[in-house]
Amino acid sequence: MAQTDEFGEELADFVRRVSELKAARSVPAQELPTVLDAAIFELDHVAEQLWPAFQRLSAAGPSGIGSVDRQEQQLLKALFQRVPAPVVLVDRESVVRRMNFAATSFTGVRAGYATGRPLTGFLAHADRAAFRSQAAAVARGEGDRGLTVHLQQEPSVPVRATLVALRPSGEPRTAVLVVLQPVDEGNPSHSPDASGRGAPGRAVPSLSATTRHAALMDLVDVMTTALLGSPGGDRSAVLDRAAGVLHGRFADWVVADTGDGRLSRTAVLGPSGCGEEVAAVAAQVPAACPLVAEAVRGGSTALQVRPEDPDAFGRDASGAPVLVRANVTSLLCVPLPGASGSVRGVLTLFRSGSRPAFSMAEAQAMDLMSRHIALRLAWSD
Repeated sequence: MAQTDEFGEELADFVRRVSELKAARSVPAQELPTVLDAAIFELDHVAEQLWPAFQRLSAAGPSGIGSVDRQEQQLLKALFQRVPAPVVLVDRESVVRRMNFAATSFTGVRAGYATGRPLTGFLAHADRAAFRSQAAAVARGEGDRGLTVHLQQEPSVPVRATLVALRPSGEPRTAVLVVLQPVDEGNPSHSPDASGRGAPGRAVPSLSATTRHAALMDLVDVMTTALLGSPGGDRSAVLDRAAGVLHGRFADWVVADTGDGRLSRTAVLGPSGCGEEVAAVAAQVPAACPLVAEAVRGGSTALQVRPEDPDAFGRDASGAPVLVRANVTSLLCVPLPGASGSVRGVLTLFRSGSRPAFSMAEAQAMDLMSRHIALRLAWSD
């Protein structure tokens, strides 16, 4: 297989170089001899390298490397189908490519029907966006992930989905291997049996997960205390206190925009020593920040890790993208809900440098705190 892949790469490179030579026919006449020399060199390469390599691969026949690779692939396919855990192979768009026997029994969906359809279509609506986001992150090489989802056919039963990056041989893109495990509430170690339905197991506490959860609960408690202690009738004081709680311990940057209808920038807190950058962000018009504008329109939280669009938070007065200037590695943009589905403000949080990216659990905690902040703002009206 390695020899076949190497030959394929050599052939692809040759085809690309031939295309370049064809495009070079339009060069001035005095430069054509150089192009002709290159064309002759490529012909020699075909005669002396590519053609002998093709003959060697052809001579190997069914008893050569190709046959061994086919046998290996057949063995791997059999193992995939017979492994007792429900396993699904999806692409970066969560579209099912393969589903083993245990997964068909577990989900109640035939493999032939599932193939080519998004796996999210078999999940509860509330879990689909989170699953798509995590699968895309795994496919981008941002590390393996795990989250709890619910199948449409049994929405009351939580299912632990573990997502692992997998690079199939001979394919240019990374796929995602999804392992499904039914869990009991409060017992994430519930493991599947041979039928894929699961059997109770002993809970193994995760110290790191417990520590992160405790830190989030502590943050929510500090936020609630700060909001309840803020002076009544002063909306700016409420936001200042909320931003102060989040700044440093939860985010490197905190940007608050509030207003009924037209937003204005209320508070900007950034890293120490970044006074010029903080002033530039404070001078922005919130409506010129696409993320803020989208949060106002859609009313939903946005979580981005390594933002692809440098202009997602607009540009400062010098024309530099804010996300680039602030070295943002992950962000949360959270609307503050108002009455009748309206949005009365937006909080945007940045993390920069080597700080870990925002997680889904942190986004959920921030969504909870945003509702508390919005309620406190309503009391101050």
